[in-house]
Order: sequence, then structure tokens, then C-alpha cells
Amino acid sequence: QVQLVESGGGLVQAGGSLRLSCTASERTFSTLRMAWFRQAPGKEREFVATISWSGSNTDYVTSVKGRFTISRDNAKNTVYLQMNSLKPEDTAVYYCAAQSLTTARYDYWGRGTQVTVSS
Repeated sequence: QVQLVESGGGLVQAGGSLRLSCTASERTFSTLRMAWFRQAPGKEREFVATISWSGSNTDYVTSVKGRFTISRDNAKNTVYLQMNSLKPEDTAVYYCAAQSLTTARYDYWGRGTQVTVSS
């Protein structure tokens, strides 16, 4: 069972930056594809970014391309989301997720960290 703990959320003004971190308990972290999702009030959860186990492959939702960067440090069992040029519409609870090697679904989730961007 993979346990994920997010940190780094907070309140920031539009145009500012935040870096989210997600630390995994599982020693097999280095073999797992990881992702960030977010859910704004009254909206469905949406995919934000993903990174392969090696870090060589990344993908982003169109709305954050050029502003957000996903990265990982397998030695620290941690995945990061660097968020620059933040906009009020980025306000959401951000969740870290790990893809199961068995099901290929994002079966493991953290509890989330709140990001609020003021205008």
C-alpha cells in the first residue's frame, strides 16, 4: 500500500509561485508513474501533470503548460510540482497520485493540499 503525503500549498497572489511536494512511503516509488490532479470548488477533479518512473517523460494539461513543471527525486521518494505565474483559476485542492503497477490506474492518493491564488 502506497501512502502519499502532500505539502507546500498555501495562499499566493496572482503571478506568484508555489512548489508542491509529495512524499511516498513505498520503497517501490522509483518504479511508479506519478501524477498531480486538482479539484476546484464545485468542479470535478482534473488531471494536471504526470511523470514517468524515470522522470524522462512528462505531460501536462494544456492550461498549465509553460507555467507548471513536474519533477521527481527517487532517492527522496518525492515528486514535485513547481507552479509559476499562478492564476486565480489555479485555485484548488491539489492531489498527488501514484499509478498501480497491477491495474495501471491511479489507485493511490494523498489527502491533498489547498492552493489559493488571490487576484
